Amino acid sequence: MTKLKGTVAGLALGLGLVTSAQAELSGTLKIFSDMSNPAPRAVMEQMAEDFDAMHPNLSVELTVIDREAYKTQIRNFLTANAPDVANWYAANRMRPYVSAGLFEDVSDLWAEPAIADALASTKGAMTLDGKQWGVPYTYYQWGVYYREDIYNELGLEEPTDWESFKSNCQKILDSGRKCFTIGSKFLWTAGGWFDYLNMRTNGYDFHMALTNGEVAWTDDRVKQTFANWRELIDMGAFIDNHQSYSWQEALPFMVKGEAAAYLMGNFAVAPLREAGLSNDQLDFYQFPTINPDVERAEDAPTDTFHIPAGAQNKEAAREFLRFVVSADNQTKINGGNALGQLPVNSGSSVDDDEMLNQGFEMLSSNSPGGIAQFFDRDAPAEMASIAMEGFQEFMVFPDNLDDILSRLEKARERVY
Repeated sequence: MTKLKGTVAGLALGLGLVTSAQAELSGTLKIFSDMSNPAPRAVMEQMAEDFDAMHPNLSVELTVIDREAYKTQIRNFLTANAPDVANWYAANRMRPYVSAGLFEDVSDLWAEPAIADALASTKGAMTLDGKQWGVPYTYYQWGVYYREDIYNELGLEEPTDWESFKSNCQKILDSGRKCFTIGSKFLWTAGGWFDYLNMRTNGYDFHMALTNGEVAWTDDRVKQTFANWRELIDMGAFIDNHQSYSWQEALPFMVKGEAAAYLMGNFAVAPLREAGLSNDQLDFYQFPTINPDVERAEDAPTDTFHIPAGAQNKEAAREFLRFVVSADNQTKINGGNALGQLPVNSGSSVDDDEMLNQGFEMLSSNSPGGIAQFFDRDAPAEMASIAMEGFQEFMVFPDNLDDILSRLEKARERVY
């Protein structure tokens, strides 16, 4: 846990963030965060430090918990001895805690023009049952990050359709490399592959109907998605033993050039650069079209802050949420040298970073099909867990598909 008491007396004035609440906030603001990877952790610590410095009578206590451990601990700490602010995720990932009465309704914040106007595009992701239950602080594109130098060496262009995607892969395999690295140990990375293959095969509306439990997993359209996936598996497109690696442990295969690409969120860019890949070696492309009859849709997960219902200092918590989403702070924390993601405030500026600009352009003008949150956020938690176990199993044992889909269908009938 980090306890902070500001030493920069002029910080609040310098940032132009002084409000009437600053003179009134007192006591302790306890923040629990899952931003445990190095770059996000530095951002979270700086935000807590800045907010602490702005409020002389307030003491900010920050506790950072490992991201995977946080997922298993959140219900316990929301239920007993809750913090004042906690990180989580948008859309269906909020629902268990909203339904259990563990998240505070913050619709009052969304009624304030500064938030209602500047964050309008993300309101839907924060809304359940007609109310808002938190604020977003960042969102980011998914897509294919690839070794530009390897593509150039092999004379490959960025693929725009399924045939060129596969023919590129064959040339990469012929060069002695794998097409894609992936670490599926924690399952969700396989969920990313399913999202894109299903949205490109059947479209956004079908994908949302499936994650909402309205379509059978044994439907022929679902089987077509897996048939497309199997084409890549049978080619040997993915690194071996991926079920043994976390997403971070799969990065070296791309860094060393043993694999040419990674379907991943933009948060992978910072560690790839830190591992030594230059801008000349790293590039990004949108997942290609499979079915030309469906519009391209994208995964753009939205990360969030919430006020637990059991919070002790809700006034300070609300002010912290206002600070998090302010235009200047959004520009700062989402910059290429920080989170390296996209700001949620329309008054913010996007960092002059090649990957961010490509992602912003893609999400703004080339994803007419819609924006999904990600499989384990769009589907209920229990269904997501069972399904992603099935996705990982399919990648290792594709002949098990019928058994996997039967299992998922039984789960659908029970969960929904």
